[in-house]
Amino acid sequence: MSDPERLTRKIRAALAPCSLGRWPTPLEPAPALARTIGLDALWLKREDRSAPRCGGNKVRGLELLLAGVPAGSVFVTVGGTGSTHCLATAVHAAALSCRAALAQFPQPETEASRAVAAACDAHAALVVRAPTRAALPLALLGAWRGAGRLGPRRWVPGGGAHPRAVVGHLLAALELAQQLPGPPDAIVAPLGTGGTLAGLLLGVAQLGWPTRVIGVRVAPVLVANRWRTLRLAHRAARLLADHDIRVPDPAARTPLVIADGRGGKGYGHPTPEGESARRLAAEHGLVLDSTYGAKAFAVLLQRGTWNVQRVVFWHTFGVPSPPPEPAR
Repeated sequence: MSDPERLTRKIRAALAPCSLGRWPTPLEPAPALARTIGLDALWLKREDRSAPRCGGNKVRGLELLLAGVPAGSVFVTVGGTGSTHCLATAVHAAALSCRAALAQFPQPETEASRAVAAACDAHAALVVRAPTRAALPLALLGAWRGAGRLGPRRWVPGGGAHPRAVVGHLLAALELAQQLPGPPDAIVAPLGTGGTLAGLLLGVAQLGWPTRVIGVRVAPVLVANRWRTLRLAHRAARLLADHDIRVPDPAARTPLVIADGRGGKGYGHPTPEGESARRLAAEHGLVLDSTYGAKAFAVLLQRGTWNVQRVVFWHTFGVPSPPPEPAR
């Protein structure tokens, strides 16, 4: 089944996602920015505009992960204090008359991570923050137990890294095919827990594109790696096969490039390259966060011998506005 629109309808009919986002997300050409960084063409896939309540790439996965759950359920998940997945889970659970309990580990403070943490506090029913990363298991236990006092519990993997969520990002790639005049040389996206990249790999393989999928690692190698990403894609393909929907396994079909964007200090720490890229993007009206978007965009400034000239940049996250201060 090569027609992207037809395949999209078949997947949605089989897996019955709930409705959280507004699709398609915009695909914006950025010719001035492309010239500045030496590309022939650059498009911005605006996943940050996926939903008015709380946008970002995580919404696509949550439409499948939260589907069919009774009102009053409590979703338990885990992430850093600046986790966009935690925030999106809390906001969109509430939209479905459910709640969220979050277990979080500390990450370096930036403007974006502080805004996300404040928004998590505002939207989640329960936030249990570990004082150190080593204490995260205890925080997770506390969140799980606390959620049990609020209602029926449902577990959502950190980052939404689940085969159902991967299918949501496959749908994003099929959507992209209906927006572009032809295959790009590369799609560049941050690589954290791997769900977004796995879905893009499935989509590119299904479309038969020669496109390179470039994941910029922003999380530890234990989480953000080739094996885990391909395994997520394979499990999503098996899930679809169980519904009589066949898509190619991308392992042998799609060029996957993993670039390291973490810098010396690790997850959540801004890097000099990322901050330079963030400032350059801001000059062209593109607002990037330091943890994900800036590091991914920095790779476009250092792409070396990849020989890519027509690129789609996957803009995964828009920094939330700070919550209003309470009236005095």
